[in-house]
Amino acid sequence: MLAALWAEPRPDRPPVRVWRDWALVAVLVTGSFAEVLLREDKAWAPLVLGVSLVVAACLMWRRTHPLAAVAVAFGTLLAFDVARIVTVDVTGLQSIAGVLVLPYALLRWGAGREAALGLGIVLVWLPVTLVVDPTSPAEKVAGYAFFLFSAALGAAVRYRTTSRVREIEQVRLRQRNELARELHDTVGHRVSAIAVQAQAGRALSAADPARALATLVTIEEEASRTLHEMRALVGVLRDGTDADLAPRRGVADIERLARPGGEVLGVRVQVSGNVDAVDPAVSTALYLIAAEAVTNATRHASGATEVTVDVTASHGRVRLRVHDDGAQPAAATAGFGLRGMAERASLIGGSLRAGPDPAGGWSVDAALPSTVRAS
Repeated sequence: MLAALWAEPRPDRPPVRVWRDWALVAVLVTGSFAEVLLREDKAWAPLVLGVSLVVAACLMWRRTHPLAAVAVAFGTLLAFDVARIVTVDVTGLQSIAGVLVLPYALLRWGAGREAALGLGIVLVWLPVTLVVDPTSPAEKVAGYAFFLFSAALGAAVRYRTTSRVREIEQVRLRQRNELARELHDTVGHRVSAIAVQAQAGRALSAADPARALATLVTIEEEASRTLHEMRALVGVLRDGTDADLAPRRGVADIERLARPGGEVLGVRVQVSGNVDAVDPAVSTALYLIAAEAVTNATRHASGATEVTVDVTASHGRVRLRVHDDGAQPAAATAGFGLRGMAERASLIGGSLRAGPDPAGGWSVDAALPSTVRAS
């Protein structure tokens, strides 16, 4: 833990100067001149004024150079107090109360090692100044408490801000992952369907021009829907609005995945049970998993003749099974499609298994709850 604190970097983009800094320095400089004019010991007035101005000027760099500001300010005060012990007969300064801001800034804006070194400088100066100006034990404790409280406050504000930034980054990461799933599952599936229809149209162009023309119409419709969904996703990314990214398709749309065999791989769909009672979120997840599994079979199932999609809803559960009779690659790896399907099932409290089927081919089995409990 100490090593992690020592290696803690500075916060990003600290504000250089704001109007409050100028106001604070103006008040301290004005107080310094007033104190010098009201002091009885005028002989050391230039020295006293110089020390006060140095301390006030250090406050202007307390965010961008916290360790340097602490070193210069408290180093000047340390030299002044040592001079008071040795030769200079002058009372302490009241206008340097602004140094209480420096421990706060050190812990708020400094790196870990800067904070440690800066606090060491402060703790070296404190006993010296308490010796120069005789104080009671209670006043000494209060002196340490003031500076340590300032440092602790800076550390607390820094921790709170850092935690908030990390929470925002986690939310953004979840949003990016969600957008990536939507892009892969919706747009990717549609583009794959367009490619399959284009292959079928090319095969039919010479033998059956009428069917080839119908295929072109299907391609046009799919391309239009893909463009609409792509624009919706881009709008979310550009505007940063909190939008409902889930497509409106559900279990009823799974039947649209069915297609006869022939030039392209045939798909047979069977839906049974009370699928109308399935929650919309579960229904959408089922459709996306089924569409992705069919797309994977079309792409990767070598020698497959048919893909079967079975959806069964009963006893508060809905099961999906997508099976093809093709040969799978010897070294099948889990890509974004399989990962996205598993994430969708897990997010709503379900499970998913994908792999070679003992009876031959490849199968995707998902079991999801019919309703999603509010958390």
